[in-house]
Formats: sequence, structure tokens, C-alpha cells
Amino acid sequence: MITYFIIGTTVIVSFLCFNQPGLPLRLSFNSYAIIHRGEWFRLLAHGFIHADTAHLFVNMFTLWSFGTYMERLFAMLGMGAWGYIGLYFGGMIFASLYDLVKQRDNPAYHSVGASGAISSILFASILFDPWAHILLFAIIPVPGIVFGALYLVYCQYMARHSSDRINHNAHFYGAVFGLVFPVLLRPSLLLIFIERLFFLNG
Repeated sequence: MITYFIIGTTVIVSFLCFNQPGLPLRLSFNSYAIIHRGEWFRLLAHGFIHADTAHLFVNMFTLWSFGTYMERLFAMLGMGAWGYIGLYFGGMIFASLYDLVKQRDNPAYHSVGASGAISSILFASILFDPWAHILLFAIIPVPGIVFGALYLVYCQYMARHSSDRINHNAHFYGAVFGLVFPVLLRPSLLLIFIERLFFLNG
């Protein structure tokens, strides 16, 4: 399965980077290097490395939890493997575009992790089943649509006010991509989402 291949590759590359301090700098998302040096591979490479084992575990556990479901669903709906790959890696790239522009003249800016792609997978699952429960703080079950709304508000607030090292913009834009991309592939999904959201299908 594609999800397991992505997880396996990400774990291997991340652990290689843990043991080779110079490698993350060569693979991280760095807008200056992308724009001014043409190192476009960083748009994808940064998603295969993580800051530490906790960062890696959280992202890969979330990918396993939602990605295997989304991969099967894409296959069932005829959107196939390429559709799922587009969701994951398209989300990774789209999530980075804001900082690609904003940080283009800042050589000191670096970002790593698959959080944008993971957000795409998670929010695509909300699109398909808005009332399915998601565990808030890994403990409290809340409907996906409620979790999604809180998540988007939180990301925007933290992007404006936080000084932590988390790329909240990537989380936000990855989530938006996860909602939009499946609808672009199959526009009827928007109507299905509205029906399920407002219980219009009985």
C-alpha cells in the first residue's frame, strides 16, 4: 500500500537525518535555496525528514490512522493511486507555497516535516465523513467538522501570535488543500459533503 511505503520511506530518511547533522539542512524546506538556487527538490524532500522522534511518531501515526482509510476510499471511488498520491504530495507542496513566497529572501528560514501533507489527509477524511469522531488531544472524541473548524482557527491564531518552531501556516494550507483537492477530482463530493453535514440524505 502507498501509505505504508510513504511511512517506511519517511522513517528511514528521518533516522538517517537524525544521525547525519548536515543532511537535514540539505533537504529542509528553505525558500531562499529554492528560489535563488533552483533547489526545487526541497518542496518534497522536507516532508521526509523530521525534527525529532516525537515529531516523526505523531505525523506517521496520524498518517497511518487516516491515510490507510483514505487510500482505500480513493480506490473505491475510482480516484485511484494517483489521486491519493496527488492528495498527499500535492498537499505537501501547496502547504509550503505561502512560506515559499514570504520567506524567499530569508536564507535562515528552514522547515521540516510532513505536517502539511498529513493535514491534507486528515481534512480529506473530514470532507468524506464530517461527523466521524476525531480524538482532540488524543483523548476527547469530537465530530470531525468541529475538530476541523477548531484546528483551522487555532492554526491561523498561532501563525500570527506564536513564536514556537511549528509551521502553523503549513498545517492550515495543507488542511485547505485536503478539503478542495478531492472535490476538484470529483465535484459531486461537494454535494455529498453538504448532504452529510446537514443530514439531508436521510
